[in-house]
This record gives sequence, structure tokens and C-alpha cells, in this order.
Amino acid sequence: MLWTGLVIVYVVWGSTYLAIRITVETMPPFLSAALRFLTAGLLLTGIVAWRSGAAALKIDRRRLATVVLVGLLLLVGGNGLVVLAETRIPSGLAALLVASVPLWVIVLRTAFGDRPRAATFAGVLFGFCGLAVLTLPGTSGGVRLTGIVLVLTASLLWSLGSFASSRLPMPANPFTASAYEMLAGGLVDLLLGLIRHEHLDVGAVSTSSWLALAYLVVFGSLVAFSAFAWLLQNAPLSLVATYAYVNPVVAVLLGWLILSEAVTWSIALGGAIVVAGVCLVVSTEARSKRAPVPKAPVPKDEGPTQG
Repeated sequence: MLWTGLVIVYVVWGSTYLAIRITVETMPPFLSAALRFLTAGLLLTGIVAWRSGAAALKIDRRRLATVVLVGLLLLVGGNGLVVLAETRIPSGLAALLVASVPLWVIVLRTAFGDRPRAATFAGVLFGFCGLAVLTLPGTSGGVRLTGIVLVLTASLLWSLGSFASSRLPMPANPFTASAYEMLAGGLVDLLLGLIRHEHLDVGAVSTSSWLALAYLVVFGSLVAFSAFAWLLQNAPLSLVATYAYVNPVVAVLLGWLILSEAVTWSIALGGAIVVAGVCLVVSTEARSKRAPVPKAPVPKDEGPTQG
């Protein structure tokens, strides 16, 4: 079960970049994202109600506000901008840029008072050097700069959403939280699509785009998330976190094999540096969480105080 869950998260989440690229070939970006998340959100809502009862969907206003905020940051700012960017850049490059999310999270943690280890900062600096190689003008094979900026912005917003979800009150049931996040993100994606005057011509959508969208709904948003949630409860976090540097490798390979996306020297070198930096960050953070925290000695004339 452990390896089955890991393979699902590795391969399915790594393949979503390819599926997004195929979807937007004949579908408008924000409307396709809206279809994905509204459908997945409704399905997940039904699954939660069926397995745990309607009471599992009840949350207070404060937690509802949190999941809406997180849903907007993750699925509109994060995923929505990636979908838009993949109309301009290859799926593999998008995945490599998104791999910078753990690096941005460390930056946010530091800005809010955390003090990660020196090796963590080294990994962050190393990863950002890789991003510099990926984004240097003229080194990515004629890729439009706007697409790169969109993905980097999406990565920062996804990091903000991840950071907010760890600091703000969230529903106890992660599936309930995800369902509301998908519904909120899908509605705002739909609104943005209408504002951009996107038009979904059903007759003009290719079969491959419909199949890719269905794959994103069923496997990308339901199966892989369920596997991820199960892994968080049954596997060491350091092992689960390895998806952050496996996914981009899977995405680049699939883009090259299926869509014949070019892998230039800058994409290969910059991507390798980013993945190595993320690997260093994840492994260092995992070791720091496993390390025991020494207890301060209690003076002989005093008892323990309540913090």
C-alpha cells in the first residue's frame, strides 16, 4: 500500500502537467480549470457525505473563510496561472518552475520568524540559482517570458496558500477542506474565464482534450489527492515529501516522450539544479524534525512552569 500510494503521487501528479498542456490545446485555460475543480469538488463533496455523513461537511464561518482563501491561492493563483502559462510554455518547463514551491515556503517561514538550518538556506540558494538558469533570456529555446513569469507567480501564490493552511484554522477532515477549496477555486476560475471573454466551443474541443480533462478530474484531483492524504497518515513525512522533486522529472520525461517537447541544455541543467536544491531542503527539514529537542534542566528550588 505504501509503494502504491507513492507511485500514484509520483506518476499521476507528475503527469498532470502533460494533461493540462493537452487540455488547453483546444480549451480556454480558466474555463477548463473551472470545469476540473467544480466537477472534482462536487464529486468529493458527495464522497465525504456518503462515507462520513452530511455532518462531516459542516464547518464554522472562520474555517470556511480559511478554506476559501486557501482555495483561491492554490487553485486560482497557483494552478490557474499554471494552466494559463501552459498555453505559452512546455509542460516540462512549467513543472520544473513549480518545483520551486518548497523554496518559497522556506522564504515565507523565515519572513514570519522561523529560523531554518543553514543547510536549508543553502538548498534555497542552490534552487534559486537553478531558477536563474531556467529563466535567463534566450536559454529556453524561444519560450515566451510571460509564461515563465506566470508560473513563478503561481509558485509563489501556491506557497502562500500552503503556508496559510499551516497557520490558519482548517477543518479536521482534509477531504472536507479540499472539497470546499475546489469549489471556491472553481467558481473564481469560472468568473475569471468570463471576465477574459473565454468561450468554450464544445464542438471545437478535441477528444484528446476531453480525455485529458477527465484524467485531471478523476486521477489528478481525486485519486492522487486521496493517496496523498493516506500517505500523510501512514508514511514518514520525509518520504512523502519526495514527490516535490520526483514530479518535475516525470513531467519532463512525459512531455519529451509524448509531446516531443525540446529539452534544451538550460532546461536540463537548470532543472537539475532546482531539483537538487529542493532535495537538499526537504532532506534537511526532515532531519531537523526527527532530531530530539533537549529539555532544559529544572532548577532544584523550582518546579516546572506552565508555558
